[in-house]
Amino acid sequence: MEQVREWFAGSLAERAMEGLRRRGFEAVFARDREEARRHIVEMVPPGATVGFAGVAGTISLRELGILEALRERGCRLLISTDDSTPPDLLLQQRREALLAEVFISSTNALTADGVLVNVDALGNRVAAMIFGPKRVIVVAGVNKIVRTVDEALARVKHVAAVLNARRLNRQTPCASTGICTDCDSPERICRVTTIMERRPSRTEVCVVVVGESLGF
Repeated sequence: MEQVREWFAGSLAERAMEGLRRRGFEAVFARDREEARRHIVEMVPPGATVGFAGVAGTISLRELGILEALRERGCRLLISTDDSTPPDLLLQQRREALLAEVFISSTNALTADGVLVNVDALGNRVAAMIFGPKRVIVVAGVNKIVRTVDEALARVKHVAAVLNARRLNRQTPCASTGICTDCDSPERICRVTTIMERRPSRTEVCVVVVGESLGF
């Protein structure tokens, strides 16, 4: 049974990577979290300034244990590790991350033909993925791979956003009911949507596709 799962994950990943490369992205396959962590660390120069999206990065990056590995490499991490960070400092870190040497993020969804789809509340994560940092590294577990952009948008709204709103204790209908209602809540996290159909022309982007589930 495990061999069947590995075959299926590998097939999905290979197809997505072919699409990514066709669209100008770099694409790397990692069989598991340990291999993904190793690939990412090797891409980051020792002592580099590394930006992340917000408090403790994303669930995918936490599951990889990437923060500890980069600290051991002597990197300066533009990230807060807990919710006690003052809002002004957190906002400053997010702005600095836009000009980091390396920016690391997960993706909300990746289509089988290589399109990256993401939704943000502030927009800092998707902004940094497009322009600013010298190099962007995007992590995608096989659970993020879908067939089409429409499926990607549905996944973001009805799966990733709902789970993240609940995780962040947002006062939104979906965090209570588990169902997206396209709300007007002041704490809504679905505010900025990006669809990366090609690699941005002035940004190096490498997508690490991991052969197991990561994050939401």
